[in-house]
Amino acid sequence: MTPWKKVLRSETLRCALCWFAAQYVRFVHATSRWTIVRGDVPERLLKEGRTFIVAFWHGRLLLMPYAWMRPVPFSMLISQHRDGQLIARTVAYFGIETIAGSTTRGGAGALRALVKALNDGACIGITPDGPNGPYMRASDGIVNVARLAGAPVLPATYAVSRRRVLGTWDRFVAPLPFARGVIAWGEPIAVARDLDEAGVEAMRRRIEDALNAVTAEADRLCGQSAIEPAPLVEGARP
Repeated sequence: MTPWKKVLRSETLRCALCWFAAQYVRFVHATSRWTIVRGDVPERLLKEGRTFIVAFWHGRLLLMPYAWMRPVPFSMLISQHRDGQLIARTVAYFGIETIAGSTTRGGAGALRALVKALNDGACIGITPDGPNGPYMRASDGIVNVARLAGAPVLPATYAVSRRRVLGTWDRFVAPLPFARGVIAWGEPIAVARDLDEAGVEAMRRRIEDALNAVTAEADRLCGQSAIEPAPLVEGARP
């Protein structure tokens, strides 16, 4: 058995790992200098009493809790896989609730829970390339949530001047302390309720392109080269 599998099987080790991860996130954030790009966009929507979907890539998940230091409730869609539950426990240290499941692959229950959360006045976070990729390619699940709830999609990301890009499926960005950091927001993307199949695909691409653009912008502002999305494979998702 690999050391990682041993960690996943041990409740004590899982709790310790999540606690350490949360402390590391706090340490990186506290020791870095941060710039917020277009932070007025989510503030404007909240002042208007509107809920929305925050979309960010799975590889940029670690510091995203600091993009949401607001009084409005926030729930994040997290995979039911054991790796996902580690993420759920970690973000709980920042007051973020989680909804277990997926917007694809039979995730009807998660879809209903996400729509209900939005209708009840909470905002939600979705990684549209999760839980299994391809990285930085959006699935149409986020379009369906936005369409059913009548909520706009708001692209968001972070970047840092000191990082390690891991060789994981999502090209996970591991931030290092004592860096310059950027939290960047995009403009809201409205999703019509009556989209046909072609409309869903067009909106999926629009969200994907907007999220990749804001992610590349944040990397550029931190002096980093952009991470290119996964190559498209004919017949593969999305």
